Amino acid sequence: MTSNKPGIAGNIGGRGGGIQLSYEDENNDDDDDHDRSLHSLRLQQQERKYRAEGYRTTPILYVNGALLPSSLAKRARPNQTLLDFLRSDVGLTGTKLGCGEGGCGACTVLISRYSESHVVGVGGSSVGGSGNGSSNADADTADGGDGEDLKYSKYSKNGRIVHATVNACLFPVLAADGCHITTIEGVGSWRKQYSGLTCADNNAKHAVTNAVTNATMTTTGSSQGSSTVEKDQEDYLHPIQRAMVDFHGSQCGFCTPGIVMALYGLFSNEEGATKASHIEEHLDGNLCRCTGYRPIWDAARSLCADDGVGTAVGDVEEAGPIGPCGTPCRECPERESCEMDCNASDKSEEETKRGDGIVCSSTRSKVAEYRAVLASKHSESWWSQADDMFPEELLPLNPNDKDVGGNGDSGKKQALLNKRLAQPLVVTDTTIHDGGTWFQPRTLQELLDLFREFGGTSNANDDHDDGGIKMVVGNTEVGIETKFKHARYPRMIHPSESIHTLYEIVATEKHFAIGACSSLSNLQKACHDYMTATAAASNDSSEVLSIRRSRTATPIHDMLRWFASTQIRNVACLGGNLATASPISDMNPLLCSLGATLVLASRPTATGAIRRRHVPVSDFFVGYRRVQKGDAEVIERVDVPLVRERFEYVAPFKQARRREDDISIVTSGMRIKLVPSEEKTGGEGNCWIIESVSIAFGGMAPKTVMANDTMQSMLGKPFDEATFAHARGVMMKEFAMPDDVPGGQSQYRLTLACSFLHRFYLYCVAELRSDVAEMKAVSETMHEYPPAPMIPIEEDCGAGTTTGFVSAPKPSIGGVQRYPAPKVAVGLEAKHLGPDPNGTTNETTKDLPLAAAAAAKNSKQSSSKQVDSVGRPATHASGPLHCTGEAAYADDIPAPANLLHGSLILASKCHAKLASVDVAPALQIPGVVGAFTYEDIVKLGGDNRMGPILLDEVAFLPIGDLVEFVGQVLGIVVGVTQDIAESGSRAVAVEYDEEGLEGTKAVVSIEDAIEASSFWAESIHEMRRGGDVKEILQPPSRQTTATTADGTKGKLVIVEGSMRMGGQEHFYLEPNSSLVIPSESATRLTIYASTQAPTKTQDFCARVTNTSAAKVVCRMKRMGGGFGGKETRSVFASVAAAVAAKVTNRPVRLTLGRDVDMSITGGRHAFLAKYKAGAIVDEVNGGVKLHALDVRLYNNGGCKFDLTGPVLDRALFHVDNCYYWPNFHSVGTPCKTSQPPHTAFRGFGGPQGMVVTEHIMDHLALACNVPGDQLRRDNMYTLDDATPFGMRFGLSFTGKWNVPSMWDRIHAELDVPGRRAAAAEFNKNNKWKKRGVSLLPTKFGIAFTAKFMNQGGALVHLYTDGTVLVSHGGTEMGQGLHTKVCQVAAQAFGIPLDDVYVDDSSTDKVANTLPSAASMSTDLYGMATLDACRQILKRLQPIKDSLPPGSTLKEVAKKGFFERVDMSAHGFFAVDDDRCGYDWAKDAPEGYPADLPENSWKGHPFNYFTQGVALAEVEIDVLTGDHKTLFADVLVDVGSSINPAIDIGQIEGAFVQGMGWSTMEEIVYADDDHTWIRPRAKMFTTGPGTYKIPAFNDVPERFDVSLLEDAENPFAVHSSKAIGEPPFFLGCSVFFAIKDAVAAARRGREEEGLSSADDNAIGDYFEFRLPATSERIRMACGDAISSECISSVGGLASSFQPKGSV
Repeated sequence: MTSNKPGIAGNIGGRGGGIQLSYEDENNDDDDDHDRSLHSLRLQQQERKYRAEGYRTTPILYVNGALLPSSLAKRARPNQTLLDFLRSDVGLTGTKLGCGEGGCGACTVLISRYSESHVVGVGGSSVGGSGNGSSNADADTADGGDGEDLKYSKYSKNGRIVHATVNACLFPVLAADGCHITTIEGVGSWRKQYSGLTCADNNAKHAVTNAVTNATMTTTGSSQGSSTVEKDQEDYLHPIQRAMVDFHGSQCGFCTPGIVMALYGLFSNEEGATKASHIEEHLDGNLCRCTGYRPIWDAARSLCADDGVGTAVGDVEEAGPIGPCGTPCRECPERESCEMDCNASDKSEEETKRGDGIVCSSTRSKVAEYRAVLASKHSESWWSQADDMFPEELLPLNPNDKDVGGNGDSGKKQALLNKRLAQPLVVTDTTIHDGGTWFQPRTLQELLDLFREFGGTSNANDDHDDGGIKMVVGNTEVGIETKFKHARYPRMIHPSESIHTLYEIVATEKHFAIGACSSLSNLQKACHDYMTATAAASNDSSEVLSIRRSRTATPIHDMLRWFASTQIRNVACLGGNLATASPISDMNPLLCSLGATLVLASRPTATGAIRRRHVPVSDFFVGYRRVQKGDAEVIERVDVPLVRERFEYVAPFKQARRREDDISIVTSGMRIKLVPSEEKTGGEGNCWIIESVSIAFGGMAPKTVMANDTMQSMLGKPFDEATFAHARGVMMKEFAMPDDVPGGQSQYRLTLACSFLHRFYLYCVAELRSDVAEMKAVSETMHEYPPAPMIPIEEDCGAGTTTGFVSAPKPSIGGVQRYPAPKVAVGLEAKHLGPDPNGTTNETTKDLPLAAAAAAKNSKQSSSKQVDSVGRPATHASGPLHCTGEAAYADDIPAPANLLHGSLILASKCHAKLASVDVAPALQIPGVVGAFTYEDIVKLGGDNRMGPILLDEVAFLPIGDLVEFVGQVLGIVVGVTQDIAESGSRAVAVEYDEEGLEGTKAVVSIEDAIEASSFWAESIHEMRRGGDVKEILQPPSRQTTATTADGTKGKLVIVEGSMRMGGQEHFYLEPNSSLVIPSESATRLTIYASTQAPTKTQDFCARVTNTSAAKVVCRMKRMGGGFGGKETRSVFASVAAAVAAKVTNRPVRLTLGRDVDMSITGGRHAFLAKYKAGAIVDEVNGGVKLHALDVRLYNNGGCKFDLTGPVLDRALFHVDNCYYWPNFHSVGTPCKTSQPPHTAFRGFGGPQGMVVTEHIMDHLALACNVPGDQLRRDNMYTLDDATPFGMRFGLSFTGKWNVPSMWDRIHAELDVPGRRAAAAEFNKNNKWKKRGVSLLPTKFGIAFTAKFMNQGGALVHLYTDGTVLVSHGGTEMGQGLHTKVCQVAAQAFGIPLDDVYVDDSSTDKVANTLPSAASMSTDLYGMATLDACRQILKRLQPIKDSLPPGSTLKEVAKKGFFERVDMSAHGFFAVDDDRCGYDWAKDAPEGYPADLPENSWKGHPFNYFTQGVALAEVEIDVLTGDHKTLFADVLVDVGSSINPAIDIGQIEGAFVQGMGWSTMEEIVYADDDHTWIRPRAKMFTTGPGTYKIPAFNDVPERFDVSLLEDAENPFAVHSSKAIGEPPFFLGCSVFFAIKDAVAAARRGREEEGLSSADDNAIGDYFEFRLPATSERIRMACGDAISSECISSVGGLASSFQPKGSV
């Protein structure tokens, strides 16, 4: 049943409405209006009560230097985040909403406040809350050496300004009371006249805007120098923003404001002197999906003071390779005479570079050169901008200031604000949002009184009062609960920093006393200071105390380094972490192991004293998320006892899916005390005895637990390997978990626990050895201590001195980019368009040593001098706007009048029929305007069907239809705000009918589909070439004699196996967003959408709403990433919004939450391959030739067809990769399951096909006993070969075939054999660390395989001022398409690049467009644009001829206008018929020439191939499964690049994305492998908390990229090549390098005696599934510990495979 009762409408203002409707304002006839009014009245009475007690009720908020008017500040609600307030109420949209859970950093802002110091002996204080009270301790100024994103600046004797970056999506706006908020708009601007703030409140807007304009202009002016200098100043970007632009640090730009703000916070700390090591340590709270991070690292490093790290990788480039002697070749004094291979190769490389004009960037000298360029445009005062902007009114009164108390306006204002800030704050939400009440007490007594009054209370008669109270400090956990778990807290308390005991960090002679509300950043900083404190003690006792503090602080500090992110640590506190009682907390197990104690405070009576209760942390956790704390109690502090100065050791351990900003899979704290045996046992023996031991775990139970049985088994025992081995056995029994334990990974978690214990033993042995040596060094006459136990050298080197990555320094990331000197090359235009009529092509090359500096210089050159645009490494056209937050995305568009916000009604289960949808409960919610379902589409007369190929989808599911996936769209609810719309959609009552489906289950995995024969049978495609593969591969025995194509006889080796690959989430930083604006009585619709397919969006919005396409316009300016995910799966969101807009005749904005977007939009297809392959081994010379391949591919398409068939087709086209199989057979079967429809993703099936190939090559190499590199190189295509689908290689067919020569070049220049030998030597000497190397090639076909899609159009206007406007059918998602099109147009007209502008992609400018996909956009729209330009130039040629030589385009255009010449043109390009399209069903025509390749009659699926080779070297941690990529070198043939900087950026971004897919990005569904997730088929990985993309710390430590020279391509514009997708697969070189390292670990099993009859033979084949998560790495190594853990739960180590969703 469906109800569509009209809802409530309110006045809308500002971007997001900015409305604050009280209950009294609503005109609602519902029966419960009276109750709501009474509730509102009670809230108002409560506020008056507290106001009478001295509370203030209006927060004091400063944004970008201006005080918000009270009318605006009063809009801040208790349950409102700072991000929502900034975007919806203040109108500042530069700060982005990426995930809503603090996991991506797009929402980063800077919070600054004056703070008293509460850290005894170290600097720092927490951010959030206000307080100008007196301090109880004076602190030294922190130097930030290993601190966090905090700034201490002495504005008074005892206080300082504190700067901290925070996640605005979690940070409560009211926690910013008394603070200064800096957003990206306040940092710098691309505009000369800058206004930093706009306001939704029309009454206050003028005053606030003026105030902020004045503040920011004053700051900007002072930052750039005097007013005289400012006149001549050309750059209004902050140096950070400028560096990000010039180093190509942004692509889609959505994440860029957050990254700039994160860097801004770090540099604000150090006033421009930040060291690179500091940046590397703390740039851990932001994600980027486009760039691959390297250019961002370079931009940041270019601004840093030189700290002598020397690992910025550019240094390595300049010094040359490091030879076996350990000296960089170019620094060797014997360089000229040295004959080592490394030196000879390097000298040859240098000569080649000079001869070929190779350009390098990011080397140390060029970064230094850039610093000089940057310094010339920015004064040093830019670096103090954060301090300069801080309002004086927020500083404490200076008693020496004679203006205080006088008549000065400034002094009076400051005094008034100081007085107000000294008051506690209470804010009650009386609006329709019903956000509860916010308390900010100033004393501990006030805090405890509130807990006594409200803690645990509940009024059963008050429907609006859930009772109780919640204490909020950083809101990092409560924010998650309210947003995703929809928890409601009617009262929230945010304690002021003036409550000193909550924020102090005090070190006594016995313990650390850590205030429960002190930020984790403060704690980390305090620990760092204790660690690095010098022994400048006045006596021995103080030196001992210093040592004890250092040894206690070190494990706390090390664990905090990896605790969440800098933004989270800046506000999160230890008390909140403890009270939350997460079973996978990092800090709680460590505190348990340290013997920490909690102090709980309460005040039982209003007149009584404060009571304090002490509880050991180990006893505090009583169950899942339950603790031993009374409702009226508050955690006041944590007391951590100091460890002994020696012979007591503590170590933290952690393993997560990703090192940075990730929750742990298993975490642990371990502490042990040792004594010599003679002290313990009266002189018997000569060893160390375990006096006490404390081991605690997170991730091993529903709560933090102590390993009591394990600990007991160790007490009093000798400290040796035998004791710990026995303890591991006890631990396996103590922590045995069922296979379906919540969270899964039971075997891995047990293995980690046992591995941590072994690593702790190794760590303690090394520490004990050090202590004993130190004691001997102090005095030879002292007591002779027993020696430390002996451990094998290979274990000592691998792990004996570390606790894994937890204590290791974070790496320095960098690389060198090489590309041929820029030139303008002629490509396909010569054939299609004829010679250039303008004659501007300049074939001479121009060396541009630093792309950014060169681009800046060229833009200033005289317009009379021709400067080539094509070939230049120009920066992204929108780069400056990205970096200032001024680039507008769909959700940033200012709100039209009467805007409504939408929230989808989603199915909560699948494999059931939709019985009813009752929207009445939603319509009872104040502010909900309407709810629309399938019936409303029927009323509109629309067509509910959708789908890019098959119309098998629906906009809204009709009643009675089968729900096919969890999250299927049932309708949409619209309301006056986003929160209200979401509340409405959750309130909709949906019922399901499972009649007739009993006893069946949803088909989720590929295996399920195979078992149920659930396929799209009509799309099963097959490809054959050569002989009967089945017959060839089924000889009487596995090895027999066969003959190669050239007649060579040899032994046929046959292998058989399978390979599984998981899916991948697009994780574009900008979620799907649409704004639909109806006009003319909703007969016309204008859609602003984040989509790769404007025409498809236009088409289906028109169809579903029954509107003609001519009256529907879709506009798309830019996307915050797409990667194929917005090619088809964005359309449904626009359609839903269009239905609501059409019905209500009001604008509707629909922006999906990250969790919703990930749950329902699909992703990369998971694949399963089953294969049999054969190769012929020449027994004379040992050569191996591929002979036959039979492979069957299955992909998981989800419940709808979408693009599943074409994705599988491309996999079939790429399953050969670069290798020739004379006999070939492949079958592709698309599987239909109950997952969301899966769709296009960068590579479009090609990477999956090539992964299968490389897996098979590894398998054959093992079976044939030949090196994999040799097998690959010997079987690469030659010019005489053809692919299985009939395409040939060579200039006239697909262009140059460069892969073999590129392979040889990488193999030689990077000394691959030497690297493999070095890795083997490393592996020999390290038991628990292994290294692997992989070298992979790729060829990626460029074209849409559907012929009709290979077309594109462009509209070009030349204006009379000589500037050019281009509109084309492509869309900009960060790939630089618009920039390249601008370069093509600028080159054609011979004008500066800045004179060309690409407008938004709009269906009313260029109609009937195709999605921007298949890497084809530049090929299509570059040619179409050039076609239009040539048309205009041809028309203007007579005009030009009539003017004097050297006339400018402006002069030509102006005269052309008066001569009535049409200066607009529509260009069009289509790929030649004979170079695209493939008909799978076509048979060979009669008489088809026998000399043409087999299957060539079916078509020519690709125009050409983009080619590449990559080398990767990795190191894995055998004990945990952690890995790091030490080195990656990528060489790609991109033709003659139109923009080498953009192409390199695409290569790096694609590589890292491919690396992420193949190593850490694991999608999990509720399937047979994950029965602990409910309901079946539900997606579990729906946000950055559960789904991990690579972070800053995960990219290759050295990441080199080169573009191939002399690689012109005659089949594309300006001889370029497509680049967006081809490099993706090369990122899988990291996966295969990991596999190589795992194989090395498996080979080590023989030494441990692990081989058995049921075990794989050493070095034999194993299926290493993708992605190579830490679990798969660890469990594949097959060492004694993992084997024991698998066996302890009844498993078989040789056949064990971690679970996965495929």
